[in-house]
Amino acid sequence: MSNKPILYKSTNQRAPAVNFEQALLKGIAPDGGLYMPEGIPRLSPGEIHGFSDAAYHEIAFAIGRKFLTGEIPEGDLRRIVIDAYDFEVPLERVYDRKYVMRLDQGPTASFKDFAARMMGRLMQYFLDRKSGKLLILTATSGDTGSAIANAFYGLDNVKVVVLFPEKEVTARQRKQMTTLGRNVTILSLNGKFDDCQALVKQAFADSELDYLNLSSANSINIGRLIPQTMYYFYSFAKLRSGDLDEEVIFSVPSGNFGDLCGGLIAMNMGLPVRKFIVATNENDEFPKFVESGIYEKLVPSRNCISSAMNVGHPSNIPRLVALYGGNMDEQGVINTAPDLDRIREDMYAVSINDGETEAMIKDAYEEHGLLLEPHGSVSWAGLQRYLQENREERDQLCISLETAHPAKFPEKIREILSLDPELPPSLQGLEERKESYEHLPEGYPAFKSFLRDNY
Repeated sequence: MSNKPILYKSTNQRAPAVNFEQALLKGIAPDGGLYMPEGIPRLSPGEIHGFSDAAYHEIAFAIGRKFLTGEIPEGDLRRIVIDAYDFEVPLERVYDRKYVMRLDQGPTASFKDFAARMMGRLMQYFLDRKSGKLLILTATSGDTGSAIANAFYGLDNVKVVVLFPEKEVTARQRKQMTTLGRNVTILSLNGKFDDCQALVKQAFADSELDYLNLSSANSINIGRLIPQTMYYFYSFAKLRSGDLDEEVIFSVPSGNFGDLCGGLIAMNMGLPVRKFIVATNENDEFPKFVESGIYEKLVPSRNCISSAMNVGHPSNIPRLVALYGGNMDEQGVINTAPDLDRIREDMYAVSINDGETEAMIKDAYEEHGLLLEPHGSVSWAGLQRYLQENREERDQLCISLETAHPAKFPEKIREILSLDPELPPSLQGLEERKESYEHLPEGYPAFKSFLRDNY
């Protein structure tokens, strides 16, 4: 394998390409675009099939070294992935060859742990080499904030500020962030996730804040995206039948579209994906785009019970557009149209409303003993709709992503199923911990003043 590092370019195409370390620590390109690899490395069918007997951290190492060659010695990278991935990744068979991949066994019971833990360790590695410091700004619609806060908690060279919409996260999601303290500061906003994200992006673009050495830990950071390719390879390797020509269908609950983009990168690396089910809640701007070819942001975003997906303009859409030969700026303006025919060939985009989400939680449990929370229910419902419309695919290997533990949504589960999900170890004792967070007045000037006064 070549030791020449992969370079990362901006989706806005007005900034110089940088190496992975620079892209990771900066978070967002100087022109406001998102970093993407100039060339996506490939895995051979033999390498992919060889993952069948490998542990998760071994697969993570094999994929990580494709992107990090020439930047991190292999011994250091191996230690990072072993430390990051010390929890299980259950693959639950529901019926026939239809599975749920439970990405909810990490320290914050969310799929965000996979990206946050890897990214946090990579940032710490690079900062330690140069005795650098960072201020991480992150907006969250639910699970990102707690995963980032926990991944960076206690680090001497990183401080974290998380913004969240105070009326659109559950109590347990909030307490996972607000009970830490130390180098983690939590700010609530009377608004939507998109409002929180807009403040973060404004701060990055503000030259008067350059002295703060800002970086992002949202999925706009390439350091979040690459780890999200790994579980796609893992699940296929463990569940494939042995047929060398086999393909897999993934159903992905999609809000900010980082998870989907990780899957698309995996497909471009050689993973034999037959179709991605892009399952959104009532924030249906992407399904409408796929249908009509016209992209319109949804302002304001709709408040659904799958709260982490309440996004009216997904930050990662410019990456998806770029993967299909187009160009979209951070405001959602398409300057060059992507190849919609290819998008429609690779993806089935579907919107699942709250009524359908609740009905699927009930049906999945009563019919199959499958316990889902709202985000996983959107994904499973999207897959079921696809299979109803494409009955010729009923024998296909299908994997639906469950992105948060049902115990993070006890009120909704109790309301629908009249039971309390068993608490995983990561959530036990949370109710008794003391919270600490601040309410931020509306508008960018208040956020800028907070940063200047406190950092």
